[in-house]
Parts: sequence; C-alpha cells; structure tokens
Amino acid sequence: MSNFENAIEISGLTKKYDGFTLDNVSFNVPKGCVMGFIGQNGAGKTTTIRSLLNITKTDGGSITMLGMDHLKNEYEIKEHIAAVFDEMPFNESFNANQISIMFRGLYSAWDEEKYFAYLDRFCLPRKKAIKKFSKGMKMKLQIATALSHGAKLLIMDEATTGLDPVVRNEILDIFREYIQDEENSILMSSHITSDLEKIADCVTFIDKGHILLTGYKDEILESHAVIKCSRDDYSALAKDDFVSARLSDFGAEVMVADVNAAKAKYSGLTFDKTTLEEIMLFYVNREKKEWS
Repeated sequence: MSNFENAIEISGLTKKYDGFTLDNVSFNVPKGCVMGFIGQNGAGKTTTIRSLLNITKTDGGSITMLGMDHLKNEYEIKEHIAAVFDEMPFNESFNANQISIMFRGLYSAWDEEKYFAYLDRFCLPRKKAIKKFSKGMKMKLQIATALSHGAKLLIMDEATTGLDPVVRNEILDIFREYIQDEENSILMSSHITSDLEKIADCVTFIDKGHILLTGYKDEILESHAVIKCSRDDYSALAKDDFVSARLSDFGAEVMVADVNAAKAKYSGLTFDKTTLEEIMLFYVNREKKEWS
C-alpha cells in the first residue's frame, strides 16, 4: 500500500435514483481518525457506503481508499478493509467455527487466534447456529470477523442501531482500542449521534443527498450554539444570521453556525452549547427556517 494522508477521499460522488440523488458528495476521512457519518434515514449514508464498496455503481465522481482507486484496485483494497452492516451478511445456518473456515479462504491475513479471542471476549458460542443469536450477538460476530484480518479501515453502516446501551458501549470500547493504532481508521454511519459524540474525531453530515457539514467534531460543536430568547428578541434577528429557529409559545431557540460573529452582533443574548443531535435537527429544518 502506498503512503497516504486520508484513509478515504470522495470527490464529486453522484448517484441518481428515481426520487433521490446523491448529489456531488465530497469529503475525506483522515488516516487515524473516526469519522462519524450522520444524517436521517434516507439521507444518503448507505448509498455512499455501498458506492465505496463498489456494491452500487456510481454515475460520477472519484473515490480513493487507502491511497488506491476504488475500482482499479478493488481487490487489493478489500484485503485491507472491513465492512459491518446492520443486517447479517452471513448464511445464518452457519456457526462461528464455520465462519472462521470461510474467512480463512477469503483473507490471506486471517488470524484465527485473534478471532477466537474476540469470540471468548464477547461470550459467543462456537457451535450454535447464527440464526439462534440475538441481534447484539450477531453484531459482535460481525465485528469479531471484521477485526481479525488486519484491516486498516473499518466501514460501519448503522452498526449500533437496535442494540442496547450496554452492548453499544462494549462495541465502542473495541473501536477505541482499534483506533489506538494510528494506521487504522473508521467511517461510522449512524443516526445515534450520542455514540458518535463519544467516539468520533470528525463528523460529516449528509441531508437529502447533499453534504451540509464536514470537519473536526469539536470545531463544529464549538462554532455552533443555540440562542434561547423571547419572541421579541427573535424578531430582531436577521434571517441570514441563523440556520433555523424552533418556535414555541414561550419564545424561540435559534441555531447559529458562527457563534463568535453572532455574539459580536447580538451581545445581549444568551448562547448555549449544543450537541450533534441538535445541530442535525436545526439543519434538517433549515429550508423551513421556522419550525416547532
């Protein structure tokens, strides 16, 4: 593998479906970083991930992964990456032992010892058919396989959806361990923003096939704020100065994207820190501008 700065580089990615377009999507995942890929269901997260893996044929744009072209070097790339989906991709009549035999044939760097160590850590049975596993057990099995062939890039599509908080925390701990090797990177799509607040270094926010924000998580959280004010104070704000406003009988909550500029202009108002979930909510309603 060549030396590279970004684990993933996506430039101008376009895919047209009837009723939905992934429109000129561009963002990078820096090497050694956990990129949280957020957006509502149907925003374009899965289409982007399926394009990366060449499951979906794109209409335009370019993708490099680990410094290589995702089409020309597809087989080499797939030796060095792992993908985890919210649905089990294995034949569910298999057991964990049989999965190891299958993966040994797929990956030259398959590490059976490491795989069985993960099974033990996750308390997963070796001889029980996968169809008898709970959703959490199935996800842990996918993660055990993903982390047992020396993958440098982990791609997760809604991998923590539907799991209880204890299992989600256990999985996030595994990812923290994985990312301690600065050669490793993660692209993690989710609409559970609290998970990404715990683990992500960077965030990319997609809505209706468009990238709205991409950058370091802490910088995005620091530059955004919510003004809580009366209706009178709200009516004095210029529409161009905020993303959108949630109105109630008691007043308004207003999201600003440049807190320093807003504080300089509206010094009498109170600015509260925000969360990824709030940022997502206010941006999703940006076209309406006002909502309740």
